[in-house]
Amino acid sequence: MQDAIYQIEHAQGVVKAIDEDARQLAEALIDGTKIVITTLQKFPFVLRGLLHAAGAENQDQATEEERRQAREWEAAIAGRKYAVIVDEAHSSQTGETARELKAILGANAAQEPEEGEPDWEDRLNQIMQSRGRQPNLSFFAFTATPKGKTLELFGRTGPNGTPEAFHTYSMRQAIEESFILDVLQNYTSYDTYFRLIKAVEDDPNVPKRKAARALAKFMSLHPHNIEQKTEVMVEHFRLHVRNQIGGRAKAMVVTSSRLHAVRYKLAFERYIAENGYTDVRPLVAFSGTVKDPETGIDYTEPGMNPDVVTGQPISESQLPDRFESPDYQVLLVANKYQTGYDQPLLHTMYVDKRLDGVQAVQTLSRLNRKIPGKSEPFILDFVNDPEDIYRAFKPYYDSTSLQEASDPAKLETLKHELDKAQVYYWSEVEAFARIFYQAPEHQNAGDHARMQQYLQPAVDRFKAIPEEEKRTEFREKLSGYVQIYAFLSQIVPYADPDLEMLYSYGRFLLPHLPLERDTTILKLGDEVGLQYYRLERVSSGAIQVKEGPPEGVKSPTDVGTGKAKEDKVPLSEIIQVLNDRFGTNFTEEDRLFFEQIREKAVNDEKVIRTARANPLDKFQLGVRKLIEDLMIQRMADNDRIVTRYMDDQEFQNSAFPILAKEIFESIHTAGAEPVG
Repeated sequence: MQDAIYQIEHAQGVVKAIDEDARQLAEALIDGTKIVITTLQKFPFVLRGLLHAAGAENQDQATEEERRQAREWEAAIAGRKYAVIVDEAHSSQTGETARELKAILGANAAQEPEEGEPDWEDRLNQIMQSRGRQPNLSFFAFTATPKGKTLELFGRTGPNGTPEAFHTYSMRQAIEESFILDVLQNYTSYDTYFRLIKAVEDDPNVPKRKAARALAKFMSLHPHNIEQKTEVMVEHFRLHVRNQIGGRAKAMVVTSSRLHAVRYKLAFERYIAENGYTDVRPLVAFSGTVKDPETGIDYTEPGMNPDVVTGQPISESQLPDRFESPDYQVLLVANKYQTGYDQPLLHTMYVDKRLDGVQAVQTLSRLNRKIPGKSEPFILDFVNDPEDIYRAFKPYYDSTSLQEASDPAKLETLKHELDKAQVYYWSEVEAFARIFYQAPEHQNAGDHARMQQYLQPAVDRFKAIPEEEKRTEFREKLSGYVQIYAFLSQIVPYADPDLEMLYSYGRFLLPHLPLERDTTILKLGDEVGLQYYRLERVSSGAIQVKEGPPEGVKSPTDVGTGKAKEDKVPLSEIIQVLNDRFGTNFTEEDRLFFEQIREKAVNDEKVIRTARANPLDKFQLGVRKLIEDLMIQRMADNDRIVTRYMDDQEFQNSAFPILAKEIFESIHTAGAEPVG
């Protein structure tokens, strides 16, 4: 098999990798190269490449002879049969670049009008024909996580009348045949229990959902939350992960936002420095610039990743190679490296982000690559319930079926509702189309301004709608129409040119319709405080995906109307709801008990001397036995919690550092500065 692959790759004129421009792709198609490896994005420019190949230096100034030659080549290209292999079938295959591929290679799309020069209506019909299935094109698409769109677009009709995959090599089979690892075999989940208090006397009315999100963000970004999870992750990595794969194992921390990634990177660095660790170094990955609202400091990915060898910032392009080196062990990410990233040394993932559906499967599957010496990977999840992860993996573990197909009639319904809104007039849509669908040789630089004059009246009418809800409803319906038409027109042979014209008009109109943004900023730092906090492991073991009938996925069937109107409720009520959900295991005695121990310790002469003579890490070593003695003294009054502290090592490990730090800081607030 390897010899056959080698021969294919080295056969003169058989294989061509398109690594330059559209002219190179055009030349490969002209000379009949058997295997062409390229990106989808080059096909919209193939016509220009054909003109260049015919000798034209500039598309607008091509001679009639050069255009004739380009058209002949275009017809010859479209007259052949092609197998189009799609490496990763996903939603981009329903876009305009995919249609351009069919327009260049498809037999239907290449048909010229019977006589005379093509007008805009001929061009319109040609584009409509290019959207559907082409008799000379066979598509072979590969994906591990097929969506409903994928099955409808690439699948073939199965026994039950719905599209299904031509062939399935399931995740279960790949695991059983040792092609990939099972990422769900070692899954540990934690729950965070906390209680918030309202720190202001008045009780302001705030938007319910916005306040709930703000409170959740306040909690997740709270220094205590980040510090506690950082300690769990660093210590777990050093104890259980560092020595895996011959000491080369790496871990990924999946955070919920760029600001979380920044805060975690700073927390990792602080914790590692405070403990003097030299065997774990983190890198962080996020896009753009992040301003921390608490400090006003701007952060960038390269700026937060100084190279341990050179001291220079590690660029985004260098980061994958530097992470692969022995110099770094942990990669903290925010919406980067969660899909398509292939690093076999990744052994463990720490998840602090809500993951749903296909996103959960794609993210956790970063761990499934095999490498000699790599055992079953490990996941530690601070956010997601194992049942939710099970439901996310189930549709893709054996085979994926289509639960509900898209409804072609939905398009006509949407068009009727959009027409009725009277934001655009049909005369404007048609006038726009006369310019947009001109043949390429008749297009000129002034066309954009001419099309704009038919968009602007609709923009003005949209802005004049007094009700925000109606503006939002129209924009979302138009966006839904554009997306559904781009998908359905590749499956259903629509014959109504009005549908195509509204699609193109809508694509250009949407960016001009202003978004309704709620500019209300809810800052809760001064109004809310954190009273209780506990991080507790709730489950550990394998998530077993049972065999059985496949669970289906859906295609688009409706468009939403966006946000509902928010009721305003007192802040205290929202806090109570969150506390009921996350803080049910705490009692007032729990808080008072630790307060009593702290007060007792800060007045103990031996504890005071130890604190003033040592930095925090040495102080913790010195007072562990003293704090246990204080616990025992109060056992008569607090038997339940002291017994838990003495018998449950994990509970003790969580409580002791906080308690020691509180005592240490209380002593130094009242007296001398700490040593070191």
